Amino acid sequence: MTIHIDAEKGDIAPTVLMPGDPYRAKWAAETYLENPRCINQVRGMLGFTGTWHGHDVTIQGSGMGMPSLSIYANELISDYDVQTLVRVGSCGGMQENVGIRDVILAMSASSIATPSGSIFREFNFAPCADFALLVAAEKAAREKGVTTHVGSIYSSDTFYDERPDLNEQMTRHGILGVEMEAAELYNLAARHGRRALAVLTVSDHLITHEALPAEDRERSFGDMIEIALQAAFA
Repeated sequence: MTIHIDAEKGDIAPTVLMPGDPYRAKWAAETYLENPRCINQVRGMLGFTGTWHGHDVTIQGSGMGMPSLSIYANELISDYDVQTLVRVGSCGGMQENVGIRDVILAMSASSIATPSGSIFREFNFAPCADFALLVAAEKAAREKGVTTHVGSIYSSDTFYDERPDLNEQMTRHGILGVEMEAAELYNLAARHGRRALAVLTVSDHLITHEALPAEDRERSFGDMIEIALQAAFA
């Protein structure tokens, strides 16, 4: 057990999917895993372990933002020896060719700052995904017929952003979408020698101002979960 996860060591699988929303973790576990059981309820940050096609899988909520994800990813790696961590969540599109419901596979993640900044100091480290996971996820998405984009994203700890000038530069430099966790996940994976990937569903768009209707979110997020699971065990 840790401060934030009350599971026994054998209760968490070597492969963990990390949605931000704990109730999305519950929905994904009950929808896609066989015999899911709740293994964490500390502070309402639900976690579940079950099997997918015979593979042990844990789906653990991470909360919103890099500081929250950093807590859970650190404990999963250091105390439970998790080897593969896949963030599954929503993002905002930042390119005109990226549509609502599309899936973004984050090859790299830019940021203004992360919890790892105190380690890097003046060094501008460029965190990136595990290449094998990235290739496997792209293949899985292609086979499912899901419109997918592979490239760079922007991880921000500011949800209500008031920097249109920065957004313009992100778009200008080819950033596909914005979310709130992946950059720190990639930092931690690099530091500890683990595999990490962010598989993201575009739920709204910063340019077109479209948004995914609530009734469509579950179906679209389901594609993302399936892609993440197939990539993790390719």
